[in-house]
Amino acid sequence: MNERKQIVTPLLAVDAVILFQDGIVLIKRDNPPFAGSYALPGGFVEVGETVEAAASREAREETGLVIELQGLVGIYSNPARDPRGHVVSAAFLARGSGVLLAGSDARFAKVFPLESLPPLAFDHDEIIRDALSLAKAKLEKKPGFSNEQSN
Repeated sequence: MNERKQIVTPLLAVDAVILFQDGIVLIKRDNPPFAGSYALPGGFVEVGETVEAAASREAREETGLVIELQGLVGIYSNPARDPRGHVVSAAFLARGSGVLLAGSDARFAKVFPLESLPPLAFDHDEIIRDALSLAKAKLEKKPGFSNEQSN
């Protein structure tokens, strides 16, 4: 008899740092954990779905926005980042377009200025910090942009 050992792995999720109207889009969570707290739009990857497609789907479901992914911010895998269990998240930087409208498991969606973000659920403050560093690095790499002032 060939017995297979059951493989247990973390759940896979996505988060999107959406730049929109001179700020970042956050949702107010409707469901536990962190019900009533602000968070990045995101959720679980479905079987057969890429992480990129999941980020776009979740953003559309929770904010009504169409997003254009700008890059992978990082993989967040601290086993304690989600009280439901070990959840690994692929976080993306994105630009949003369309009309902001909460849906799915979001009570509402709102654009916050970078300088006045509310307390956030999970490790989303860390993800936003990393995303803003990525956005700055991308801006500095654009042709014609220079950090040095000319005389």
